[in-house]
Amino acid sequence: MARTLTDNGRVELRLRPEDKATLTRAAAIKRRDLTGYILDLVLPKAEADIAEAEHLTLSERDSLRVLDALENPSAAPDRLVRAAKAGFRLP
Repeated sequence: MARTLTDNGRVELRLRPEDKATLTRAAAIKRRDLTGYILDLVLPKAEADIAEAEHLTLSERDSLRVLDALENPSAAPDRLVRAAKAGFRLP
């Protein structure tokens, strides 16, 4: 199913006629228009997918390693120190 987002916020879907009929019937049963029906189902899933992608869960061991690295950082490599003193900036 191809979809495009145009400047006006519209999303176009190409559906097989039988798939559109199924969605339209389900929307009617729920007394929703097709757009509202699809958004009610899809937006919570999209938000959950985003939250899952942005959330990091560490084991207790890894959490302790991160805390230790923050509390006891290793010394910066000489090349990094020289670059910083020379005013090197990343593009």
